[in-house]
Order: sequence, then structure tokens, then C-alpha cells
Amino acid sequence: MRKLIAGLVMGTALAATPLAAQAETPKNALVMAFAIDDIITLDPAAMFEFSGLEYAGNTYDRLIGFDNDDVSKIYGVLAESWDVSEDGKTFTFKIRDGVKFASGNDLTAEDAAFSLQRVILMDASPAFILGQFGLTPDNVKEKIRATDASTLVMELDKPYAPSFVLYCLTSGIGSVVDKEEILAHEKDGDLGADWLKTNYAGSGPFELNKWTAGQSLSLNANEDYWDGVPEMKRVIIRNVKEAASQQLLLEKGDIDIARNLEADQLEAIKGDDDIKLMAKGKGTLWYLGLSQKNEYLSKPKVREALKYLVDYKGISETILAGRSQIHQAFLPEGFLGAYNENPYSLNIEKAKELLAEAGLPDGFSVTMDTRNTTAIIAMAQSIQATWALAGINLEIIPGDGKQTLTKYRARQHDIYIGRWGPDYQDPHTNASTFAWNPDNSDDATAKPLAWRNAWDPKGMTAETDAATLERDDAKRAAMYVDLQKKVLESGPFVIMFQETEIASMRKNVNNFVLGPSFDNNYYRFVTKD
Repeated sequence: MRKLIAGLVMGTALAATPLAAQAETPKNALVMAFAIDDIITLDPAAMFEFSGLEYAGNTYDRLIGFDNDDVSKIYGVLAESWDVSEDGKTFTFKIRDGVKFASGNDLTAEDAAFSLQRVILMDASPAFILGQFGLTPDNVKEKIRATDASTLVMELDKPYAPSFVLYCLTSGIGSVVDKEEILAHEKDGDLGADWLKTNYAGSGPFELNKWTAGQSLSLNANEDYWDGVPEMKRVIIRNVKEAASQQLLLEKGDIDIARNLEADQLEAIKGDDDIKLMAKGKGTLWYLGLSQKNEYLSKPKVREALKYLVDYKGISETILAGRSQIHQAFLPEGFLGAYNENPYSLNIEKAKELLAEAGLPDGFSVTMDTRNTTAIIAMAQSIQATWALAGINLEIIPGDGKQTLTKYRARQHDIYIGRWGPDYQDPHTNASTFAWNPDNSDDATAKPLAWRNAWDPKGMTAETDAATLERDDAKRAAMYVDLQKKVLESGPFVIMFQETEIASMRKNVNNFVLGPSFDNNYYRFVTKD
């Protein structure tokens, strides 16, 4: 009887307690719901996915950083200072003293040199960021080297604009890894690649605790971090793809931050005094990639028609309400040379005329690979509906982030609905993927978005290269405007929107940082009231 009474009292107490209070997260832990199904690897030399790079930005130190609020302000992180030779080809970095890896090993210039060499030697997706400076597996150990424990030298093939070089080193490939720890796990000369897919060898404010693919990612604070120990001792990220589920978890207090709420959920929580919103304009673009291997999509008139078959206004105002603006050129607003004209709008009759000119008055059938998150599926369905009005039968093929990305990177798609973010804050980051493709063969070394969509931009490749050597900002900006106009007119891309990221959080969470790119979202400053 005593146990029964106790149970009744406990049940009454719970019923009288506000639901949020029942599920409050620990004061020293940050708990997020976030669609992280796109993570393929935890190796900063190989990762090229939004969620993976956000992980790297919080767990690895890079050579160079920039001010999130004014990206023109570049500063040293592990590179305390640097010099550029008179001929513009040699960069010499002074590496910060006193930094230790999670293993306890000292971080030196040799680790920094090894990290950059490893990017080129592994030749994974992001290797082109360094490869564009004339670095190859044959010369990288000669061109990038440590001359002593605190001096890193990097020799380039041409006198590039210094800011271009430094911005590249702010990207994920600028992460410095623990040479000794990685080589201890090397197998068959793989430079530790297999081990680092699921392990950690960094010096950042957080270190990996556990990653369970498709389920969760957890981090522990680095209690010896050289630039200040985070107040949050743990970060727990739950892979929750459904926006409605994220909303419910946030309202209950089971999580501190929901990262992927859609328009309906954002509207529903507006009046909740326990929740606040943070918004940040990103350099991220939503686009369609049209494979030029497809007999229909390879027709210029078809590509043009598809640009008139998207309900840009409707999608922006409903599906992406508050989280995007219409933007159709490959350089996002805020970048040097950004082109902000949007020549395309939904025009069914114009599209039909163009399809007839292409010899396809009755349309055609085609497939689109689509990551199965709420917003992307909704966008795909909107596009499917408007294309049907012009006789185009669009089959949507849903899959998780890893599945769709892998297929896209292998050039096995017809159409891919993608979200592209800049790798660094220089305009070349997008020009070199949308307008540059030096080798369109299936076994090419460089695999930018133009390559993924089997498109040879011809003279634009040389024009893109020339823009990196122009030191006059006004002339350089004009070169990028010209490139954007050409890609708009003839490229295999339907660029639609520039993203505004919104983080929805409990009111007691402070100092979460959203940056201009996905890998500049930071957890280390978070506190809770």
C-alpha cells in the first residue's frame, strides 16, 4: 500500500509540473536536433559535407580564421603570423607555440605540413582547394614543408592574390591533424584515412566522443584547450530529420536547439516565450544540377526552359519562408563580384515554347535525386508540379544525404537538388566549381560541380583561372560578374535561392554562433542561464 500511495503522489506531482521542466537538459551539456545524415567521414582531409564540416570547425584548429561579422578581417589561428615573398609565390607561417593535441602530443609546424601534404596525397573531394596552387602528389612534400618546429613554408606555382590563398586555408583542409597519432594507425600507406573516418586526431575546443552513423554525434570539451575551455562539457547531436519531431523535442525541453525547423514549425513556436530564434544569412545556395549525360538535359533550350519552370516566389515565401531569398547567380550576396540580378521567374508558356524549339513539344521523363528532409522533399514536389504543366514527367528519388551525395559525385544522376556552401570566403570558391572544369572525363582528378554534371564550360575555365591572378579588386569583380552571366545563360544549373539559417533554441541558451558558412557555426562559446 505504501508503494501504491508513493506512486500516486509521484504521478500527481508529474502531472502538475510543466512538461518543459520535466525534460530540462543538463546545465553543462548542449543538446541539439540536427539532420546529420549527410556525414560520410570525420576526416577533415576528406569531408565535404555540411554537417561534417561543422563538426570539423568545432573539433579541429585551422591555420587561418576570419571574423564572422566582417569576413574581410583575416587572422591567424594556429598560424600566429605570416609573410609573403616579393614574387608572391612563397608563404611563410609562424606556428603558435604551446598547443597540444588530444593525444598529448605537441602541435608543431611538422604537423601542419603533414596535414596539408596529406590533403593532396589522399586526393579526396576537397583536395582541389590546395591542388589549384600547383600542388601535386609528386611535389607537395617539397613545396609544403616545415623548416623548423615553428616554421611552415608553402610554395605556390603562381603569384595568386594573397587573400585568395589565405581564405583557402580557412577551409576544412586547413585543419591541422596529429601526425604521430595518425601514422600510428596507418594501414597499407593510407595515411590513416580508414582510421580517421571514425576517429579523432585534433587540437580543437571539442574532441570526438562517439559517432553513430545516421543516429548521433557526441563531443567532449577539451579541458586543456589553449584558447579557453568551453563551458559546455558535452555536445550531443541527435540526427532528427523531421522538422515536426524537432519542434516537439524543443517544446518539451528535450533539446536545447533545433536546427532544421521549417516554415510551419517556425510559425507555430512564434508565441512560445520559452523559445527564441537566431538567424544568419549564409553563403549557401539551393540549386538543381542537370547532368549533361542525359539526352534531354544536354539540350540548351531544355536547360533554359527548366529555369522558367520553378516557382521561385512561391517556394521562397512558403516552403522556405524566412529562410531564403531568391538568388540565381553562383556567387552569393556578400562576395566580391556578386551578381544580384534574377532574370528567371515561373513562366509556363515561355518554357513550352523553348521545349518545342528543342524538338520536345510533348515534354519528356526524367528523375531527380532528392535528400529526404522536409524542406527538400517539399521543394522537389513543387518543382514536379510546375514541370508537369509543361509536359515534363519528373520522378523524385528520395534518399538520405549520404546516398544522394554519393550518387551525385559519381555522375550517376539525371537531376540533383543540391545545397552548395562556399569552402572559403573568396569568389573563386564558387567560380571554381560552377564555371571551371579542366577535364570532363569520368576519371578526372578535379571534380567540381561542372564535372559532376558532365559539363565542359570551355573558355570559362581559363577565365576563372585568370581571375585568381588579378590583384585589382574592381577588375577582378567585373571578371566574376561576366562569368556569372555566362553560367546563368548556358550552364547546367538552376540556381534558385540563397539561404538564411535559423537556429531555434530554448531561452536559457546563450552565445551559440551562426557564421556565414556551415563550418563557422560554433559551440565553444555557449552558456546556459
